[in-house]
Amino acid sequence: MYNTDSFTPACFKAHGSMELRGQTVQYDTICEDNLFYNEAGTPVATIFSYSYFRTNGGPSAARPVIFGFNGGPGASSMMVHAGCFGARRVKYPESTTAYPTLPPYEVIDNPDCLLDIADIVMIDPISTGFGLLVDEASAKRFYGIDEDAEALCMFIEHWLTKYGRWNSPRYLAGESYGCTRAATAASIGLSGGQDRSYHIAFDGLIFIGNTVTVTKYFNKRAPVEPAVEAFPTMAAINWYHHPHASQPLESFVMEAADFAAGEYLAALYLGERLAGEAREEMKRKIMYYTGVSSEYLDAHDLCLERQSFCHDVLKREHKVVSIMDGRFARACYGPEWKDGQPGYASDAALERYDPLFRAALGADIFPSLGLAGFERSFVPSYSLGTELVSGSKWNFETAQLVSGERLSTAMHRNPHMRAFFINGWFDLCTQTGIVWHTMAHTHLPAERTFFKGYPSGHMAYLGEENVKAVSEDIRRFILGQEM
Repeated sequence: MYNTDSFTPACFKAHGSMELRGQTVQYDTICEDNLFYNEAGTPVATIFSYSYFRTNGGPSAARPVIFGFNGGPGASSMMVHAGCFGARRVKYPESTTAYPTLPPYEVIDNPDCLLDIADIVMIDPISTGFGLLVDEASAKRFYGIDEDAEALCMFIEHWLTKYGRWNSPRYLAGESYGCTRAATAASIGLSGGQDRSYHIAFDGLIFIGNTVTVTKYFNKRAPVEPAVEAFPTMAAINWYHHPHASQPLESFVMEAADFAAGEYLAALYLGERLAGEAREEMKRKIMYYTGVSSEYLDAHDLCLERQSFCHDVLKREHKVVSIMDGRFARACYGPEWKDGQPGYASDAALERYDPLFRAALGADIFPSLGLAGFERSFVPSYSLGTELVSGSKWNFETAQLVSGERLSTAMHRNPHMRAFFINGWFDLCTQTGIVWHTMAHTHLPAERTFFKGYPSGHMAYLGEENVKAVSEDIRRFILGQEM
């Protein structure tokens, strides 16, 4: 662990060059602490940032800036940095079964990097990555939906001033809980926080694995049957493992979504009143779309639940699929599987790609950024949402509007702000059904709100074809081209 009693702010500078779309892109990088102080002027926390500045693309003052981060709460920027946005990223294997389980791993110049059109800032929030909570007594100041988003606004305000970029178009790219952070920060940037205003407008928000909802927070029960929201993703996972040759993935998913919103929702409402042949016919349809067994549906009264679904859909093969990315599966074994309820701690996807991302940072990306000799511990993720730190737990309550309302309010106050929802079809953590529900119930301006699904999981950019497609669509979004 890093000794915060002897905390000294760090700053590392480096230079790089890469070929992007037929041109040589030269860039400088600055990786540094961004300090927060108490009333006595003593540092209490730091956000750590990795800034990529193109140096041969003409004047920088009006070049777009992408501020990117992951979620958690408590996740560093490791995944979006090493997997999608950085100048160097992992090279993805050809299939989920080909993911390397042991080093060496391959890292490449990112051919899909957006550095030719925008400068890029990757962010490790406080207590994640190289970000630090220097004074544990200050935890409550930063550990919460509003508190965390306001810290992001403070950081961006400082960064824009330090590097003379107040006239640059600004984009927030958040993944998972980072979507909640982005929506909340966009609202605070316009309307102000607890004690002060910021007057920061954002051109666009990019949500990867959406957690923006109409409820207080993502894991609270939504005002719609959760099984209906999850149904399209379960159908996608079934399609992947038991291909329906007559239909492409997206067509099958959309058909399943229509069934879930109509016949299936009505069946759940009827409950035991749906009996006899009508009930058996409903079971056959659910089994066709999702791949679960007749026994499962009898035991669960037709109601699908994501963790038990993960165990049942490949039960005949004695495998359990990943919640984070349903393409991944592994054999059931040991006492942890006795109740048939796999969880995040034993997720077939996370245990494959997290070591890949971490090794890419440590072996290649950090040295290329001048961080090779940095002795501070890097924390890929820290369970801020569940663990107590000096008696302070993450504050999931918000004194103002919920995230969906905040996004809608910000977009209506700023008539040029746009939003782009990116989701993997195989993501059971943040399902496409939740995105669609949010878009249908928050009065978002339809002409400025976009959605795209990809044949991936929670990290929609996993895979060479996916990272290329996601990056190209973000490029079109930033350039204002037709989506």
